[in-house]
Amino acid sequence: MQHDALVIGGSFAGLSAAMHIARARRSVCVVDAGAPRNRFADASHGFFGQDGNEPLSMIAGARAQLELYPTVRTVEGAATGASPITGGFAVSLASGETLTAAKLVLAFGISDVLPEVPGLAERWGKSVLHCPYCHGFEYGGQRLGVLQTMPMSAHQALLIADWGPTTLYLSGGDMPDAEMQAKLARRGVAIEPAPIVALRGNGTALSSLLLADGREARIEALYLAPRSRLNSSIAEQLGCALDDGPFGPVIRTDAAKLTTVPGVYAAGDAARAPHNASWAAADGVTAGVSLHQSLVFEPLAA
Repeated sequence: MQHDALVIGGSFAGLSAAMHIARARRSVCVVDAGAPRNRFADASHGFFGQDGNEPLSMIAGARAQLELYPTVRTVEGAATGASPITGGFAVSLASGETLTAAKLVLAFGISDVLPEVPGLAERWGKSVLHCPYCHGFEYGGQRLGVLQTMPMSAHQALLIADWGPTTLYLSGGDMPDAEMQAKLARRGVAIEPAPIVALRGNGTALSSLLLADGREARIEALYLAPRSRLNSSIAEQLGCALDDGPFGPVIRTDAAKLTTVPGVYAAGDAARAPHNASWAAADGVTAGVSLHQSLVFEPLAA
């Protein structure tokens, strides 16, 4: 094998996994396509010791630290396929190169599938948001909204109300049932049934929502829970079981972040819900440590 471990994905989860494998003095290669999910955000909040720092800078700094370890190799590019071979796995890259490793960590992440509303995509990660713990404080006390995209959107509105006056925008969708309406009323959440035609504001800021009946609703931040898709089909190629998560497919793992395929670990947003940068990094630590221990103990059990 070229490497003891190969990590597909070089963001919070993948770099955390690789760091712990490298610190165990094992050879590890990180393949990264360079498109982390949080690249749209100006800052990452709530991450230990890094609150308010820019995500791409955090990733670059972590990668530079990782590359100081002598057993580390990093490859810029996309992994396009993977298959089992004797003693491990072979991973093919878009460049045509093939890498081999005894173990794999799948940390390629997910992509958000956003509603097709004019003005929404360009504000994603700026004034159109997903996680209030990551970005809610900065909009505290301002006019907030939740766009209904799925049944759990009403629950999201109940939560968001802690950060400021909140309206649940149904955008032509179904009205919550009577029980949920009562809960929303108790939390002071208004309900707006009219479809949203467009988002308005200067640059990536949000100042109002244009509704189908011609009204404009004043607002500073809009939250939504988007559907998601895995960034790679490699988990399926390898036969890893997937579960239906609340937002989209999730790679099934156990407490050690081991998938249903021996020797294949998964970490980060592709292997958990809910999502958060701190959780992704923590999952990466678990995957890296578990992988290293398998390299030690599995041969002894043979």
